[in-house]
Amino acid sequence: MISLIRGLVAGRGDDCLIIQVGGVGLRVYVSPALLLQANVGSDVSLHTHLVVREDSLTLYGFLSEEERDLYVLLLGADGVGPRIGLNILSTLSVDAIRRAVLAEQPDIFSRVSGVGRKTAQKILLHLQGKIKGEVSGELIRQMDADSEVLEALVGLGYSVVEAQAAIQSIPKETSQDVETRLRIALQYFSN
Repeated sequence: MISLIRGLVAGRGDDCLIIQVGGVGLRVYVSPALLLQANVGSDVSLHTHLVVREDSLTLYGFLSEEERDLYVLLLGADGVGPRIGLNILSTLSVDAIRRAVLAEQPDIFSRVSGVGRKTAQKILLHLQGKIKGEVSGELIRQMDADSEVLEALVGLGYSVVEAQAAIQSIPKETSQDVETRLRIALQYFSN
């Protein structure tokens, strides 16, 4: 199993990077955010998961071990394949997934392209008990506020991925007030 790759970014595709390691170019599928971060000619270190199929060997890469481990957990859920799993991690942060599971909010997963209501419920059931933590009243208020901010940003024409990235940029100590959180999220787009 290939679990870590360090090498030179030799090229970029629509949804993958070509990482040159010891004279060999490996195609590694990554999230759109990681694809934008990686520059051709720069060194990169990716935690990877190898998916073995009857007709292919496919590598999926992540910046952190935590992301990769969550990806592997997601693949265990009924109805989640390698592409859908990557799509979930491209749309939702590790913290957003953890909060959704702890607060038992499957609708967070159904916002991801390719994930329907039934699959979202299956993901939630699969991850319960595997993701540890506690749900506080403050966390639930923050999730509700962030949900409203997400809806507002999508209503303004931003994609779910862009809106989620803006929400993730909000500092943790920020007030739970929806208007304050929305204002800070909109500042993300002006930078």
